[in-house]
Amino acid sequence: MVYVVSDKVRRKNGGPSMIVTGYASGMVECRWYDGYGVKREAFREDDLAPAETREHQQA
Repeated sequence: MVYVVSDKVRRKNGGPSMIVTGYASGMVECRWYDGYGVKREAFREDDLAPAETREHQQA
């Protein structure tokens, strides 16, 4: 799946909801807040899935 900047994603094996901030060297760059500060990391596109929003959970 192709993600665009500002998409909400989550790692397929769990973890926090993250925001896509860009692409570099074939990796998807993401940022999230862990309760103490903003974290950032790059993930393979195959390791990510769209994060469900509250609207999707209520439907």
